[in-house]
Order: sequence, then structure tokens, then C-alpha cells
Amino acid sequence: MAKKKGEKYDAILGAAVKVIAVNGYGNSQISKIAKEAGVADGTVYLYFDSKEEMMVDVFNEFLGGFIEEIRHEMSEITNTADKLKKLVEAHLTKLENDHDLAIVCLVELRRPDPQLRQATGDVLRRYFHLIEDLIEEGQASGFFNPELNKYLARQMIFGTLDEIVISWVFNRRHSLAAQAPQVYKMLLNSLTGHSRQCS
Repeated sequence: MAKKKGEKYDAILGAAVKVIAVNGYGNSQISKIAKEAGVADGTVYLYFDSKEEMMVDVFNEFLGGFIEEIRHEMSEITNTADKLKKLVEAHLTKLENDHDLAIVCLVELRRPDPQLRQATGDVLRRYFHLIEDLIEEGQASGFFNPELNKYLARQMIFGTLDEIVISWVFNRRHSLAAQAPQVYKMLLNSLTGHSRQCS
């Protein structure tokens, strides 16, 4: 089915995020999502063949778009340290500003469903490549430790950010964005191999 885009498409995706964040994927019927979006149940099927397809689009549209935003912002920065700082700040700030999206993308999409895992895998690989490019750039300039294994370093960066957000999702005692400076400093020190003064 050819994708139809527009205001109703966006409204349905936004409603899906809200409903699934509250009720969980299994308890989020199309009727609930349609009601939240302010459309008839049948209208949803003009845009999506199934709830699984809707979830694939949620991940591609929201997280895929977020990754492209970060890539664009980092492309305008020349300093490796500042690029890392932008990555950390953007990741934590984006998800703090949308708690429902954080739940859906970090909790509900960690499911064994093959279609969903395919979608999450495709988008996450784009994010991994972005992080790997940053590591390679830092090593080529001599700023990052040249002995670092690029893939282990990428997992350290992504895993750190991912774990911090997951903890915040279940216990929002502290601001995610407020943790960015310290997280950035710890990652920078690990990547350079020694302590640096960070602004």
C-alpha cells in the first residue's frame, strides 16, 4: 500500500505514541488510537495495514527524523569535542522533552516481533554509523585514543545514553538534560584516554 502522508497521518502516529505509552503495545487497540487521533477507526486503515506497520512508521518517522536532525547539527560543527557534546545533549534533551516517545521507543519496541525488530535495526544502524563516524574523525585527528576499538567505543557511547534514558523513564527524579554535562565529560575522558577540562 502506498503511503499517504498529511495531517491525519501525523495525528495518528502522534496518537499511537501517546496511547501505547500509557497502555502498552498489546493493550492499545486501533480504536483507542483512532479516538485519540480524532478520526474514525476505518480512517486508520487508509494509512496503515496493521498496528505493526504503524509502529514501524513511529520508529522510522520519530527516531529516524531525530537521527537526521543530529547528523545535520553535527555536520555544522568542526570541533570533535563539540560534536560529542552535541550528540549527548541532543539525545538526552529530545527524549526528556517527549516522555511518551521515550517509553515507546525504549520499552515497547524492544520486542521479539520480527517486523518491529527489522525496523528498529535499520534505524539504529544509521545512529551507530553516525557515532562510528565521530569516533573515526576523533581518532584521525589524534584527539581520541587511536587504540580504541571503534565498535566497542560506539557501544559504550550508545549504551551509556540508552541506559540513562531507560532509568529516567521509570524514575523521573532528575532531569535528563541536566545530566548531559557530566555524561559528556565522562565519555570524553574515556575516549581521549585521560582527563580533560571540559567547558
